[in-house]
Amino acid sequence: MAAQPTPVRRAWREAAGVAIATSAYGISFGALAVASGLDVWQACVLSLLMFTGGSQFAFVGVIGGGGLAAAAIASAGLLGVRNVAYGMRMSPVVGEGIWRRAAASHFTIDESTAVALAQTDAAARRVGFWVTGIGIYLGWNAATLAGALLGDVLGDVRAYGLDAAAAAAFLALLWPRLRRRQAVAVGAAAAIVAAVLTPALMPGFPVLVAALVAVVVGWTNWWGGRDAASAHPQHAGSEARS
Repeated sequence: MAAQPTPVRRAWREAAGVAIATSAYGISFGALAVASGLDVWQACVLSLLMFTGGSQFAFVGVIGGGGLAAAAIASAGLLGVRNVAYGMRMSPVVGEGIWRRAAASHFTIDESTAVALAQTDAAARRVGFWVTGIGIYLGWNAATLAGALLGDVLGDVRAYGLDAAAAAAFLALLWPRLRRRQAVAVGAAAAIVAAVLTPALMPGFPVLVAALVAVVVGWTNWWGGRDAASAHPQHAGSEARS
């Protein structure tokens, strides 16, 4: 019987697989950025400095749709806020030290956080975080350059469906979270508002309004009590009787 891989080796393997798959996705960003009016160097600088795929796609989507730069920056910023929460969760994983934490802040993304949290011990979590984050950073930037250079050769990237890649990725991240009515209510409210406002407002602004609606619905926790009651019916019943 073959020996089971150690947690650290398993972390290396998972991190490498995620890094390779995610890096390939950067080709679509590079091509879309050029199609939206950016030049090759602007697309590359976005990947080098912003390095959060969802925010980058939001930025070029607003610019490509004729939106204002302020709306593009605000939309990208809203999507990037989630990395703050990731950073708080990853703080004990990356360890102490100002330089280490400063470097970790740039590599704290969806994938590095997910791979780190999937590991079973501290050493494996550390490996999962750093290998995934650095691997994707290097691969994403190389793929961005390739996509930007190939943009003119590919022609209109929308003909290949690459403009839908970001939406599909977000849906894949969102779907597992739609298990409770509160999460469904937040997602549905934001989606309806964005769909209604898209024909009426400049690109980027429907996303900002939808985000505000999502915050309001989530903050009020309209469905949260019912979710808790359905998850613990006996406990809810005892409270009602007391």
